[in-house]
Amino acid sequence: MPPKGQIRGVPAAKQQPGNYAQTTLNAIRDPENRTVVIAVSFFAAGVAFLHSSWSEILLPPPDELGSKLVRSVE
Repeated sequence: MPPKGQIRGVPAAKQQPGNYAQTTLNAIRDPENRTVVIAVSFFAAGVAFLHSSWSEILLPPPDELGSKLVRSVE
């Protein structure tokens, strides 16, 4: 058995740590994270839509009966 100091393997390729933006973009583009990225994107789009003035599209149209009931309660 050779001494431990003489065992030499092929060194693994060392990756230089990239900058923060590059690391983040690589993580976002990774196919392993695709479902999480899509879910977060849809959630952010939904929050942005509900926070905008476009969310008024979701309100039902005012009708005469409903507005009379609201006025009589006030």
